[in-house]
Amino acid sequence: MILADKILNLRKKNGWSQEELAEKLGVSRQSVSKWEGAQSLPDLDRIVQMAKLFDVTTDYLLREEQEEETHPAVTADEKDSALRRITMEEANAFLEAKYTTAPRIALGVLLCILSPVSLFILSGAAEYGFFPFRNSTGMMGAFAAGEGAAVCIGLIILLAMVAAAVIVFIKSGELTRNYQYLETEPFETAYGVDGMLRQRRDHYRGRYMRSNILGVCLCVLSPVWLFLGLFTDNGMVLVFMLSLLMATAGFGVFELIRVGIPWSAMQKLLQEDEYSVAAKQRRKRLQPVSTAYWSVATAAYLGWSFLSDAWEITWVVWPVAGVLYAAVMALCAAFMKSDTDK
Repeated sequence: MILADKILNLRKKNGWSQEELAEKLGVSRQSVSKWEGAQSLPDLDRIVQMAKLFDVTTDYLLREEQEEETHPAVTADEKDSALRRITMEEANAFLEAKYTTAPRIALGVLLCILSPVSLFILSGAAEYGFFPFRNSTGMMGAFAAGEGAAVCIGLIILLAMVAAAVIVFIKSGELTRNYQYLETEPFETAYGVDGMLRQRRDHYRGRYMRSNILGVCLCVLSPVWLFLGLFTDNGMVLVFMLSLLMATAGFGVFELIRVGIPWSAMQKLLQEDEYSVAAKQRRKRLQPVSTAYWSVATAAYLGWSFLSDAWEITWVVWPVAGVLYAAVMALCAAFMKSDTDK
């Protein structure tokens, strides 16, 4: 076992991300990444510092022929609970599955976003006299018949698009179902896997950044269509502008998801950022809090709705709960992290 592998294994054993180890050693994350990828070697002072930090000897770190550190603190239970090892073949198979499913999932999300567009256009066409279905029962009857048919057709298209998206999600989930443990369980990678992943991530970084910029710009600029529609009194034009807003935002989200899924897959395999061992442990500890939070939110919504019978107002519970959820989870995570550091 070479020094790069030893640094990597010891870091993961302690549940630290590259950023956390770099902070403890007083170096940059890029330095730690190069050490673990065998692209550079730490100086002697850093090796001594790491030996103290990991509670191992410098001989263990420097001598390649010494595979395991003899350490009295390692118990039989710890040896039995060895981390799952991800081979090069498994890593490549997982990445290929993510590359395959990314555009499919992005398309499914796009279908969900665009699904109401047909309903908007057909309802607007019926309201402003552009829908062809009429009957001979007079003006009001013709309007009612046209609007009813438009809404019916629009709903059918909406449900068909959502159903197609659900099928895409289910089939995509089946391709990666066997890799769910990567998000929740700590693991270790075989020799050479981390180096391969970093190389592929560096190669993918440019495409990831360009697509992220494009996606964000489309989402940010999408309301421009609605602003342009405000300059006309034609209601049908306003409906088309609203449809263009949703389409523009939808394609922006499509681009973000299409490149974001492969990028997050590489982060999962490298166990960095939100997929680090420490982050997984925090998410596991936060799961009961999340369950309790949404149970309380649901109870508050139903209680307020039934007692006040003001269903047209009580829906506001959900956007408020969504905003507060992020704040509550962030506070709980910060508290757990500070408690662990003590």
